[in-house]
Amino acid sequence: MVQLSHNSNTFEKRDFPIILVCDGVNGPANIGSLFRIAEAFGVSEIVLGNAIVDLNSARMKRTSREAHTKVPHSVSEDLFATLLHLREGGYKLISLEISDDSSRLEDFKWNQKDKIALVLGNEANGISEEILKESDAVLHIELFGTNSSINVAQGTAIALYQLTKSRQ
Repeated sequence: MVQLSHNSNTFEKRDFPIILVCDGVNGPANIGSLFRIAEAFGVSEIVLGNAIVDLNSARMKRTSREAHTKVPHSVSEDLFATLLHLREGGYKLISLEISDDSSRLEDFKWNQKDKIALVLGNEANGISEEILKESDAVLHIELFGTNSSINVAQGTAIALYQLTKSRQ
């Protein structure tokens, strides 16, 4: 058995109509991880907003392992307006957050025509109430311990795995 490298794996490159929208995510390690996860799952873009983000952070660059140079990204000055613009462009606004009205991630169905703006929340406070209210769906990852949340990058990896798997 031989371990495969990035250049020798047999994974088929695929792109998905998913934009990650980060509402207040500001930790350099989390942002670097999100770039790396986005590249690995064929995400089309990352939009960062409602936070001061240092895209030149050595920690962010080290964690992203160059994925920040491969995934298109932007910083939004008005994230709410950006989300409304995405909706006008045909994107469904899907928030990854546990709430009193959220649905299980694995129960979400999307078809080949759908484009998704997956909203991710701040490390401590989650997604803003204004954005949650505007979401087309609020989805949560079913957890089995007493903690009701996990790290934003880990949650994003789980969500992208489920979403891309269900779309194939």
